[in-house]
Amino acid sequence: MEQFGRLDRGDGVELAWARLPGEGPTVVFLPGYNSDMAGSKATVLRDLCAARGWPMLRLDYSGHGESGGAFTDGTIGRWTADARLVIDRQTSGKLLLVGSSMGGWIALLLARIMAARVVGLVGIAAAPDFTETMMWDTMMPAERVTMARLGYLNVPSEYGEPYRVTMGLIEEGRNHLVLGGPIPITCPVRLLQGQRDPDVPWETALRLAAALDSTDVEIRLIKDGDHRLSRPQDLAILAGTVATLLGKDGG
Repeated sequence: MEQFGRLDRGDGVELAWARLPGEGPTVVFLPGYNSDMAGSKATVLRDLCAARGWPMLRLDYSGHGESGGAFTDGTIGRWTADARLVIDRQTSGKLLLVGSSMGGWIALLLARIMAARVVGLVGIAAAPDFTETMMWDTMMPAERVTMARLGYLNVPSEYGEPYRVTMGLIEEGRNHLVLGGPIPITCPVRLLQGQRDPDVPWETALRLAAALDSTDVEIRLIKDGDHRLSRPQDLAILAGTVATLLGKDGG
């Protein structure tokens, strides 16, 4: 039975998590930017793990979902540290990291930090370096002026209410860019990417695969897939990918 809890990270901000016990590597789902652990990709993996007797951990970064803290206080480094803290406190043994969009970037950062524990990584429309390449680099001059003057920019979203991008997010993100050189990750990596993704160009998956040190890297391009990859057929691909990796690595 899945267990739920909240973890004080030490400064009064509580991080929400949900854990499913089981045997084998723990599947860790890392949500995307302004998303949470209650989405269909996370829950379909929870159901898969429950049916197979595999452990799983879901979590919300600070400012996301059920966790405390302000979304606008968050940065890539902060959210990576949030994820690592929950993983350290709520799991033991080997890990299979599954990251959606921004969660794919965070999974890459965690896989470098926790290399001895990570047996595999799955990226779903993984968006490494997105604060630079998909935010800052695409802003109009007037938008950059607004960012410099106010310290933030309100950006429309296809998925709900406008969200606020802070200058702190952009500047701190530059400390964690990974696509500028080789990425020292050697575990098996699977990248799922829609070619009709309006947010993450599908070529990003090719760049990421080329940068990884691992020789066990596979890309699944879904020609009519969007950014969310949450249709039943997309979720089936995700579940099959994770099940195959777990079978390979002793789940």
